[in-house]
Amino acid sequence: MSVGEEVRTEQGKPQQSLGTAAARNLATTTKSVPQMQEISSRWLLRMLPWVDVHGGTYRVNRRLTFAVGDGRITFVKTGDRVEVIPAELGELPALRSYDDIDVLGELAQRCRQREIGPGEVIASFGSPTDEVYLLAHGRVEKVGTGPYGDDQVLGVLADGAHFGDQALLDADAIWEYTARAATACTVLTLSRSDFEQVQERADSLREHVQRQRSIPEQRTNRHGEKEVALASGHSGEPDIPHTFVDYESRPREYELSIAQTVLRIHTRVADLYNQPMNQTEQQLRLTVEALKERQEHELVNNREFGLLHNCEYDQRIQPHDGVPSPDDMDELLSRRRGTKLFLAHPRAIAAFGRELNKRGLVPETIDVAGNRIPTWRGVPLYPCNKIPVTETRTTSIIAMRLGEQDQGVIGLRQSGIPDEIEPSLSVRFMGINEQAVINYLVTAYYSAAVLVPDALGVLENVEVGRWR
Repeated sequence: MSVGEEVRTEQGKPQQSLGTAAARNLATTTKSVPQMQEISSRWLLRMLPWVDVHGGTYRVNRRLTFAVGDGRITFVKTGDRVEVIPAELGELPALRSYDDIDVLGELAQRCRQREIGPGEVIASFGSPTDEVYLLAHGRVEKVGTGPYGDDQVLGVLADGAHFGDQALLDADAIWEYTARAATACTVLTLSRSDFEQVQERADSLREHVQRQRSIPEQRTNRHGEKEVALASGHSGEPDIPHTFVDYESRPREYELSIAQTVLRIHTRVADLYNQPMNQTEQQLRLTVEALKERQEHELVNNREFGLLHNCEYDQRIQPHDGVPSPDDMDELLSRRRGTKLFLAHPRAIAAFGRELNKRGLVPETIDVAGNRIPTWRGVPLYPCNKIPVTETRTTSIIAMRLGEQDQGVIGLRQSGIPDEIEPSLSVRFMGINEQAVINYLVTAYYSAAVLVPDALGVLENVEVGRWR
């Protein structure tokens, strides 16, 4: 612009004062700290009671339990054909801890695939049990007779479950309930005759079955623990029983897991661009936030110690109608004493809220650190976006009892590690390389332990996409 040239506004009038565009050259903008969408509420990390672990390992000692096998079975699907993984047959009671892969492979080949339509009766109450059913896909209801003679649903089985397994050990076994398909189901069946034919040729299997048949003769309580012999209600001078409490000879040990990354910052950035915010501090803050997000994800989903994979099969239940109803939440509560919290994906909480609305129920809320948290039966229901939602729009709801004193679920960490900035989280200076880049090693150590099986329960296959 030449000297004396008149500046005009957008409306064509002469400008009478300094414009904002020129004024900004002399101003300092007000800036926010770097934002990050990944940061969540992380209620699991906040509510989990943490126990310091010395030596990096936590051992859970329990009373001796006689396990008879009741785990989930995994299948392989090729097109419309489903096959059971041979080693997974070891989850059946008759084959618990049996490891001859050749024999298991022959048993797997003898499994026959069946497609069952919704409403079809798979097995009837009182009929002989001559087949074991492996449920590859679908939902099966266990139906019994109620106290007034009507049908009553005793439980719901879903993918990976099995039923009728007593057929492999007891030739006189009968069905104690009616198994009815609630949806279209794909099952694999293994007949007792096929099992016996393989057993006749395999000495190791025959010996194993004989040992398994002796397990029910052990005197145990309803949790499978070796019974403590007691006497009560007696008079006179009878012989008082002798007893002792037996322990597991090989208790489970939890080793601390690790999450790490190397943060790199150029010295020029750290030296020259530290006003008004310290670049190193902001880089570390965001890195630590990402590390904590990964930590919570691992506590939920890790196959070794994650909550979803460490819940016992008898503590997993299925919703009766697919959606998370108040009845299902009550069933989940009834499986354990002293439930301290529910953990669910926000979409599952919304689905539960819709069910409450249909029944005209309004959940109570409590204040937790300034947040209003919904409750059910007085137990808070915390959101956790780390619980996966499948492509079929199903998810899980977790219920937990917490703390060592209550034999609950605990978090594991080790405080006092070198260069610690938070308990069990450290930032260690690794030097400056030849490109003038500063390196920091950011490390978090953590794990989780379930002290007794009923401390953790899961409501599985919860539908979150149904609107009606």
